[in-house]
Amino acid sequence: MSALIWLAITIVAYLGALAFARRVNGHPLANPVLVASVPVILAMLATDTPHAVYQEGGEWLLALLGPATVALAIPLFRNWPKVRAAAGPLFLAIGAGSVTAVSTALVTAWALGAETQTLLSLAPKSVTTPIAMGIAQTTHGLPLLAAAIVIVTGVIGAIIGPWLLNRLGIKDAQAHGVALGTAAHGIGTARAFQESEETGTFSGVAMGVNGIATALLLPWLLIWLFA
Repeated sequence: MSALIWLAITIVAYLGALAFARRVNGHPLANPVLVASVPVILAMLATDTPHAVYQEGGEWLLALLGPATVALAIPLFRNWPKVRAAAGPLFLAIGAGSVTAVSTALVTAWALGAETQTLLSLAPKSVTTPIAMGIAQTTHGLPLLAAAIVIVTGVIGAIIGPWLLNRLGIKDAQAHGVALGTAAHGIGTARAFQESEETGTFSGVAMGVNGIATALLLPWLLIWLFA
């Protein structure tokens, strides 16, 4: 099967998953990324299609990632006064979340006996896929493993995050947004916009700031730790 056919399969699977999520009123377990992945993976296994072939079509979707991210500037513009008013606590929360995300991944994997290359691949789990793959490549980790962990992290964060925050009694829209954006990057941000535009805006800011800080600082930290 050609790359264009796999591109079509992916788009159809995602549209179907999106329709299903709307039908069940956005239930957390009906996350479109998670649901759409199942038929695509089964189709790849059934046709014995290598990932490299599928990725040729996936490059077209990755090209749309930039414009989609830039589009977050629209709700940011609308909610800029709220973001500016909360700038101090916002950056402190993102910084704390970023450090926690990296340290818990490293400590947990190290305690379970993971090898160095695996540790280097797990560290950037809470940033977007292109950044995580770039960090893994720079630090001699495994970019594909990093990408897989990022997606799993985003899906789990989008499913469990809002429920956990509500169970803890955290109802503030801004807090929900910062938590989802910092811990679950783009997938968490998509989930945040389902709650409200304000929640999605703060999630987008958290995702962006965390991604920039992680891309600039984490490679140096990992090289220093594992040199």
